Amino acid sequence: MTIQEIKNRFGIIGSSSLLDRAIDIAKQVAPTDLTVLITGESGTGKEVFPQIIHHLSARKHGQYIAVNCGAIPEGTIDSELFGHEKGSFTGAHEARKGYFEVANGGTIFLDEVAEMPHATQARLLRVLESGEFIKVGSSKVQKTDVRVVAATNVNVPQAIEKGKFREDLYYRLNTVPIIVPPLRDRKQDIFLLFRKFAADFSAKYRMPSIKLDAEAEQLLVNYYWQGNVRQLKNITEQISVIEKQRDITADIIRSYLPEKAMPQLPVLVNNAAGQAGDFSERELLYKVLFDMKKDLQDLKKIVVDLIENDNQLNQDFAPENASLIKKLYQEVGTPETTLHLGYNATTPAFVKAKEENVPVHAIVTEENLSLHELEEDMIKKALTKHKGKRKNAAKELGISERTLYRKINEYGIK
Repeated sequence: MTIQEIKNRFGIIGSSSLLDRAIDIAKQVAPTDLTVLITGESGTGKEVFPQIIHHLSARKHGQYIAVNCGAIPEGTIDSELFGHEKGSFTGAHEARKGYFEVANGGTIFLDEVAEMPHATQARLLRVLESGEFIKVGSSKVQKTDVRVVAATNVNVPQAIEKGKFREDLYYRLNTVPIIVPPLRDRKQDIFLLFRKFAADFSAKYRMPSIKLDAEAEQLLVNYYWQGNVRQLKNITEQISVIEKQRDITADIIRSYLPEKAMPQLPVLVNNAAGQAGDFSERELLYKVLFDMKKDLQDLKKIVVDLIENDNQLNQDFAPENASLIKKLYQEVGTPETTLHLGYNATTPAFVKAKEENVPVHAIVTEENLSLHELEEDMIKKALTKHKGKRKNAAKELGISERTLYRKINEYGIK
């Protein structure tokens, strides 16, 4: 079967060389029983590739089961994957087969595999290495013959560094990697996808298909598309349903596109393998540190100036510097960065010294910054500001609502 025939069969649209390469790898690996790890950003269409692999393999007549590991609660995922015996836990009124037992002789697709708990990762590693598993509440070892295809939009090497993913499991899953390119790396396909979606929604809602003028088409092609194909499809559907006129201009397109098309905080660039990476935590830490950086630098300059002048306040000590010291004393006077200034008082010693014209001896002590505490503090402030509304707080912090929810649980924030 050619690449074009595969595209036609599975509804894949595009002529990008990166996309063709991913399809070709899936085609080549399908006849084998090798484990495959599919990586790519959210919304790129990773779920199509396990289907290609399964239907082009000798297992095509066996079961194909897709499991979203991120959607299964931690307490029940072992039961879902490996099954359980009657009475093994509260609510286990009868024995149940797990997905690995049901899919014996077929293919199992583990989506969002990086969200899997550590204990479950260890059990999955055993299945991959020996084909053996044990049901929850049982001591009997069972065998299964299952082809495993996994996918994730997380930067797995970074997850390994943070201790969230087992390194041995990563290398066992990553026998054959398939990288699904983001939409911005296959710009020639954007307008093709738009036309396909527009035609589909025209037939679905029984209305004329929308058309773009030249400027609107250019805007569509050059947009960042952080949500990739899924975002493009959603916006096409919105325009098809809401707009009365069928000729769409660039101004109309802009009204449907989010104002911030690209992350506003500095983040590490994706690696050559195209793994998306979970940038949200780094963005949050950058936001905290950059907010502190400027004021801390100004404060250090003032302290250095005092030291160079034999710890005496000179006549050039401007009132705005006194205000800065007072502000920093209130905002930065934490266990991480504490100013020990002359004597302990409500008003900073520098400010009192200026008011009373008294020399002051200043010692600056900088302790190690705790990034986790800074992150927790920022989350608490955002939640307080938005009265506990997680969606608004996540938007202000520049992270997903799901990441915020995980962080709230991790820090025990109420």
